[in-house]
Amino acid sequence: MPRSHRLQVAGGIYHITARGNRRQPVFADAEDHLGFLWLLDALARRRGWLGYGYCLMPNHYHLVLETPKADLSAGMHWLNFRYAQAFNHRHAVDGHLFQGRFYSAQVEGDWHLLELFRYLALNPVEAGLCRHPGEWIWSSYAEAVGSARPTAFSPCAASSASSDGSRGQRGPGSRPSSTTRLAVHRGDPSSHGRGLTPGRPG
Repeated sequence: MPRSHRLQVAGGIYHITARGNRRQPVFADAEDHLGFLWLLDALARRRGWLGYGYCLMPNHYHLVLETPKADLSAGMHWLNFRYAQAFNHRHAVDGHLFQGRFYSAQVEGDWHLLELFRYLALNPVEAGLCRHPGEWIWSSYAEAVGSARPTAFSPCAASSASSDGSRGQRGPGSRPSSTTRLAVHRGDPSSHGRGLTPGRPG
């Protein structure tokens, strides 16, 4: 049965998730986390992607990003392939690291983006990995509230790019404002409720 066609639009904003094969861990230690973030940063710089948020969990990750060009699949294929290669080499394992293709859903407006911000911030709290989003270092929360240095793939970079209109235009609907992007990160997301659902780059 042929795979369904993935929606890709220039200026599209997406929620991306990829899980470990059979729910196995995809990040075993700090070096794995840092290696993935290095690849993600390189990909954002190469393709001009805007990072709105990320959260790296033990057996999966979440990204919220904007693609000025319709190149989501090509970029994500490169990211997952290169990271899986590095992971398998470091840990002397083989086989598939990720469970099938990555999941993607287009963000439908400010309300959707706000819920994603809350969900990403609270994900490690709900999983029992920390008591407050600020305690989980493998998410964009620290960058958004100013306690960590922003990278190319960060909500601060996305906010800056949109304010001067230097990046691509969004597809259907209006572009979420920079205020919306950072609204939850700059406050305490726990006050907004829990259980919300949500090499060279090619």
